[in-house]
Amino acid sequence: MPGGRLTHEERRRIGAGLAAGLGYAEIARELGRPRSTISREVARNGGVRGYRANQAQQATAWRARRRKPGGHPEIPAADTDGRDPRTVREFEERFVGMMVETGLPVMMARILACLFTSDTGSTTAAELVARLQVSPASVSKAVGWLEQRGLVGRERDGRRERYVIDEHVWYQAWLASVGSMARWADLTRQGADLLGDATPAGARLGATSRFFQHLGRDMVQAAEHWRQTLSNKP
Repeated sequence: MPGGRLTHEERRRIGAGLAAGLGYAEIARELGRPRSTISREVARNGGVRGYRANQAQQATAWRARRRKPGGHPEIPAADTDGRDPRTVREFEERFVGMMVETGLPVMMARILACLFTSDTGSTTAAELVARLQVSPASVSKAVGWLEQRGLVGRERDGRRERYVIDEHVWYQAWLASVGSMARWADLTRQGADLLGDATPAGARLGATSRFFQHLGRDMVQAAEHWRQTLSNKP
């Protein structure tokens, strides 16, 4: 139905249409939807270049749970230190929504929101389970995902572990991304050598390898500049 919610399959077709260079009107005709529905969908989920069907579906589900009474537990604001808990909680919800809409899985976004808005910048697994009303397994999986990307660290606190985030988080995450760029550059270079630079496939892989090599070098330089900026911070 034109007025109903977009399905995951429709979002997949929108993504395919955008990748093929189709305009909103063409995609709308193919789906039997109003053009305005397509334009709003794309605008709120990354734009023409950043639209991803799976991420759009996840973000829509998150927004629906927020609107539905009892559909998703709110994140109770922690250690507000005299600040209005409701205002802090509302910001946390907006923060989570933004992260989800820009590609972060929901549970990972909720944990990051807890850490970023806590003055201590740290929490335990038990505290996250109680605060987010989720299972220990969900917390463990999400923290592992965040840790792998350099977004969360671990510290010993007696017999417990604390998950921490500090001012160096984006430097650490950036370095983790540099490692990913290096892996892309290395494997695509291997592919280019295997298939031959003179072949279309080999040339494509070779160009990809050079792109990630240059990107990785630029990222290392940017990270070093930021590290020096932090070390000189009074």
